[in-house]
Amino acid sequence: MCGIVGKMDLGQGNRVSASEIESMCDAIIHRGPDDSGVHIEGQVGLGMRRLSIIDITSGHQPIANEDDSIWIVFNGEIYNHDNLRSKLLDAGHKFRTQSDTEVILHLYEQKGIHCLQDLRGMFAFAIWDRPRGRLFIARDFLGIKPLFWTTSGGFLSFGSEMKSLLTLPHVQNKINWNGFDAYFTYTYIPAPLTIYDSINKLPAGHFMTAENGKVSIQRYWDIDFSNKFTCSDEEIQDGFVDLFEDAVRIRLMSEVPLGSFLSGGLDSGLIVALMSRAANSPVNTFTIGFGGDTGSFLDERPYAREIAEQYKCSHNEFEVLPRVEEAIDAGITAFDEPFADDSIIPTFHICEEARKHVTVVLTGLGGDENFAGYERYLGFQMSHLYEKVPLFLREKIVKPFVNCLREERGGHYRINHLKRFVAGGSLPAAQRWQSYTRTMTPEQRFALYSPEIIDMIDFEYVEQLGWEHFERLPEGDNLDRALYQDLNTYLPEDILALSDRVGMHHSLELRVPFVDHKLVEYCARIPNRLKINRREKKYLLKSVANDFLPKSVINHRKQGFCAPMAAWLRGPLKETVEQHLFGQDTQSKGLFRPEALRKLVDDHMAFSSLNDKILFSLLVFQKWQAQENRLG
Repeated sequence: MCGIVGKMDLGQGNRVSASEIESMCDAIIHRGPDDSGVHIEGQVGLGMRRLSIIDITSGHQPIANEDDSIWIVFNGEIYNHDNLRSKLLDAGHKFRTQSDTEVILHLYEQKGIHCLQDLRGMFAFAIWDRPRGRLFIARDFLGIKPLFWTTSGGFLSFGSEMKSLLTLPHVQNKINWNGFDAYFTYTYIPAPLTIYDSINKLPAGHFMTAENGKVSIQRYWDIDFSNKFTCSDEEIQDGFVDLFEDAVRIRLMSEVPLGSFLSGGLDSGLIVALMSRAANSPVNTFTIGFGGDTGSFLDERPYAREIAEQYKCSHNEFEVLPRVEEAIDAGITAFDEPFADDSIIPTFHICEEARKHVTVVLTGLGGDENFAGYERYLGFQMSHLYEKVPLFLREKIVKPFVNCLREERGGHYRINHLKRFVAGGSLPAAQRWQSYTRTMTPEQRFALYSPEIIDMIDFEYVEQLGWEHFERLPEGDNLDRALYQDLNTYLPEDILALSDRVGMHHSLELRVPFVDHKLVEYCARIPNRLKINRREKKYLLKSVANDFLPKSVINHRKQGFCAPMAAWLRGPLKETVEQHLFGQDTQSKGLFRPEALRKLVDDHMAFSSLNDKILFSLLVFQKWQAQENRLG
């Protein structure tokens, strides 16, 4: 686990300086506080910061091959590196270390860019191949590890975080207005966009090469939903358990203390159960709950306790008074761009507490995307029945009635989900799905942004980000398409980005068995009747859980790892919202219409509409912009 950086001249004849690479590394010291390294070779430079997990004593990077003609920097873990090493030794390769980094290097020597297909793990790496004059950069199958790049100033520069690139004098921090709009549409910015005009994200499952002054990007892996299993349900379930157990087992390799987050839900509960099967000592588990008056309906500590007791875990339970503004500020520092998934707040706190005990944790992220666990998947399935209601009734009677309903005071989203369901009822399938996942409609954004900002945004492009993968999937039904869209956008650029950035902010490595690409390929082949059966989500996964978890855990209502943001905005964050949106020091005057901001706040406070996601996005953006201005 590391942070990587690098820079290559694209034909201008400019050399790379060691001081530039060192500055880029220094900007991400939190990703690798244990070690650092730089390799400079004329017009190419590579650098890294290392958090030592495997081969602690000799895994220093950058690493070279036998004749020092090929060099690598690597961020991540390759879980099948021992098996690959054996094959490479048989083929005559000589190793200097026991690290998985060196395995990638020799595999590249053996297979070139096709080495990617043999890797199983999470990774972002860069290889400088002097004989070919090629810089080869890759991001893992599902985007667990990040990679940012720019061609500003006649160089290809890259890094694990944008703050590395922003240390370079030729990289400007001018806002990308499509990225700005994408943020307010989705609460995160999908690849390839970032908030900056000059910086891009390398999408998951892609690699890039720089050769002869030219940069190209290609996709090397995709998910196939077309080849559904035709065997019995029992055989499908047994096959899943075998593969999932293997995905958990291989993620237990570590030379440092290791544990698991335990939310009290199905996904993390199954991971702890399988970890307990494979481990020789009690599993370290970590659970948090929020103290104070808000958020009690999100508290899953009693369920987590049941699981921990069943498997005799070394259980660590924390009740925290949420330091919301501190978590927001930490998130802004970690992301380098606005990011407004409010899960950042519980994630910040649990990472902070877990790091006091361990260096590596496993999490249950990805279970919902594999098994259709979110409410929106069920709503999307039911929307096909709603289509059969006459259009006149839907638009003239049902929609006006539902839109008049007041939001629930307890913080639940049931009324909000109903409003979304009805609003999308008459849209084509792809746009209907996008309407479930976006925070603001184009009409709402038109009303919010100033006219000058509206003129700089390609709204059609930003909207299409929410359905482009849905429409690109050639086979499968609409649930497959919805899952495919989320696996390509929401999972890598929201959920996994959050876990990587906040974990690394605390120098904590997070591993995600449900996002093992072999497991994802398997789950794509599972018939959808085993994902949603009538109104039951995660049908097959719950069947699996019957052999591992208490009934109370399996049957309780899904709550999610989120924050009671709607209540916080009406309570402890109310003054903060007023200060940042309407105060004299507001950073974004001229970007938004004041009357639209006031209506969003007033409607939320009056329970007329649930605007917590919009208001939290605005609050984070204001604080991000203030930090950017301070940084110059």
